[in-house]
Parts: sequence; C-alpha cells; structure tokens
Amino acid sequence: HSRHSRHSRHSKLLFLIILLFSIPSGLFSQKILTLKECYDKAMSVNALAGEKEAYNSISMIKDKNLSKGWLPSLDANASANYISDVVDFSKVMSSIPGVGSLLTPMPHDQYKVTLDINQVIYDGGAIRSGRALEKAELLINEKQTETDLYKLRAQINSYYFNVMLLNRQKELLKNYLNLIQKRITSLHSAVANGVILKSDVDVLTSEKIKLEQQITENELRKASLLKILADLTGAQIDTATEFVLPEQPGELTGELKRPELQLYDLHKEQLNAGLQLSQSKRMPKAFGFATLRYGNPPGQDFFNDTFDTYYIVGGGIKWNIFDWNRVKNEKTVIALQQGILENRKKDLEDNLTRQLESKSAEISSLKALIETDSELIGLRKRITSSAESQYDNGTITATEFLNEMNSEHQSEINYEIHKINLAMARVEYMNISGKEIQ
Repeated sequence: HSRHSRHSRHSKLLFLIILLFSIPSGLFSQKILTLKECYDKAMSVNALAGEKEAYNSISMIKDKNLSKGWLPSLDANASANYISDVVDFSKVMSSIPGVGSLLTPMPHDQYKVTLDINQVIYDGGAIRSGRALEKAELLINEKQTETDLYKLRAQINSYYFNVMLLNRQKELLKNYLNLIQKRITSLHSAVANGVILKSDVDVLTSEKIKLEQQITENELRKASLLKILADLTGAQIDTATEFVLPEQPGELTGELKRPELQLYDLHKEQLNAGLQLSQSKRMPKAFGFATLRYGNPPGQDFFNDTFDTYYIVGGGIKWNIFDWNRVKNEKTVIALQQGILENRKKDLEDNLTRQLESKSAEISSLKALIETDSELIGLRKRITSSAESQYDNGTITATEFLNEMNSEHQSEINYEIHKINLAMARVEYMNISGKEIQ
C-alpha cells in the first residue's frame, strides 16, 4: 500500500511536470509592445488605411477603360429620309427616243440601317500618355494617404513615452514609499520609549499618504493613456503590457525622406505625364473604318429602288497642323505649376531642416543633463545619509530630514525623465526626417 501511494504521487508529479512544459511559454512571459508595432498597427486599423485598396481598384478600372481605346468601336444607326427634290434623268433624257421611258426618277424616300466599325491604328501616343497620367494619379493618392497616416506617429510617441515615464515614476514612488514605511515602523518604538516626538512620525505619515495619492494618480493617468493607445492601434493593451525603448541609431543624419516631399515629386511626374498627353494632341492620328449597311436605295445605286445590303471600307489620317498655340500655352502653364511645386518643396525642406536643428539641440541638452544626473544622484545620496545621521543624533528635525530624502528621490526621477525624453527626442528626430525606427 505504501509503495502504491508513492507510485501514485510520482505519477501525479510526472503529470504536472509534463503539463507545465506543455503550456506555451508565452503565458509566463510578459507581453512586449514596441513603438514600431504601435506605428504599424495604428496605420493598419485607421479609417484611412482602406483608401489604398480603393484607389487601386479605381485605377485598375480607369486603366482598363483607357486600354480599350485600341479596340474597335461599334455604332449602330438607322435613318429614314424624305427628299422633296430629287434628280429625274427621265426628263433630261426625254429628247432621246426610247431612253427617257427607261429611266425612273430617284426615290423621294430613303431608308438605311448601318453598323459602323472604327479602328485606331495610330493615336500619336494619346492612350499611352493617358495611362501614364492615371498611374501618376494613383501614386499621388497612395502617397497622400501615407502622408496623412504618418501624422499618427506624433500622437503615438506622446502616449507611448508618457506611459514609460509613468511606469518608471511608479517604480521610484513605490521604492520611496517602502523606505518611508520602514522608517515609520522603526520610529513607532522610539515614540513609545519617549526618544522622539509623535510629530516626527506624523511628518513621515503625511509623506506616506502623499506618496500613495501620487501612485493612485499615476495609475489613473496610465489607464487613460493605455485606453487611448489601444484605440489608436487596435492592440490589446493592459497594465501588464511592457513598453520598451526603441533601438537608438548611432548617428542621426539630416537626410530628409518625408512622404510629403515624395508627394511633391509625384505631383511633378503627374504634370510631366499631362504634358505628354497634351503633346499627343498635335501628333497625326491614323484610323481605319468599315460600314455595313442595309437600305433603300443601296449605297450610291440611286436607280435601284429596292432594299439591299452594301458596305464601305476605308482609312484615313488626321493631323492637327495648327492649334492656335493651345499646346504651347498648356506647356507654359505646366512649367509654372512645376515652379510652384519646387518652391513649396523647398519651403517644406527648409522648415523640416529647422525642426531637425531644434531637435538636435534638444538632444544635446538632454545628453548633457544625463551626464550630470548620475553625479547629482550620488551627491544627493550622500547628503541624505548625512541627514539621516544628523536626525538620529537629534541635530535636525524630521521635516529637514524628509526634505533631503525628497531631493534625492526627485534627482532619481529627473534622471529617468531625461533618459526617456532623450529616447523620445531621437525618435522624433527620425520621424521629422522621415526615417523608419527599429
């Protein structure tokens, strides 16, 4: 019975071990949400994200219609006419014996049903230019959507890094609260023994309550930011989600790759495509045609007063040799529009460059602060340690001692704020320049 009991316990233990290893490791790991993932998720769930697919569909339909310009056109027509005065050869030939009576006048009523077929042989590049213009419009629409979605990054940066600040602040507040609670506990026995006054405990207790209030406020602010970030990204985010600093590039260059700048370039390409389409208007056009007809009289046989079929085939060339400078004027307008685009692009580049210079100065300032933060924290710790000895010896009050502790605590908070703000400034530099983060 004892051996059976031990065997049963061993079996249960083995089963638990197997179950433990069969559970996905992800259940034991904290969910990590990177800033890059926030960008990608926000751009995929935003209402504008579906525009790209819609623009593609629109462009495909338009391009299909343009390419059908090479297909023959078919037109059906029908007409019935009555002509009051027609040629009567019988009267003209009446002087010739026997001839006038053989001729009949042309019929006053004429009927015909036709099927006209026209085929473009050479269009001077109009269809090709039209398709290029449509392609340019598609690229512009897609880039405009990308530009609008790019603006989401600034919002996400604000919420993401503020959550990180709140997380770090909460850690420091809890650490400081633990120190205060331990100090209060140690003072209670001193009060009971009459070594210190109860007012000293009250000073620390008020600080404890203030810290608890700050932690509560921190949690409420974080919950609000997480809700907004979840709405922006469509991600499942909760208080257990871990936020991490993005990888920082070694060197930040001022090269500009913003989608707005690319949009100006695409507009210029669109104008060039429009120019090609305009120039195609002056090119010669070659075409062929065929007409299948059924009518009375059939064709030019006016002496045949019966319904019959006939056909006409042929071809032609059309060339607008003089257009009163319309194309030349259109080229002038396009050149002026391209100049406007160049000026606007240059203005945007100058504005972005100024933003990068300002952000670069902010990065340098934060780096300088971080370099002195570590030294300041070490100094504040030594001051707090000295104040603690002075308080224990009764040379300073509890309030004075608490002020030194607060100064040390604030220096640690400032250090964390500067580190996160530096990471945020570098990310903002990347976004201003239009480069992707990792």
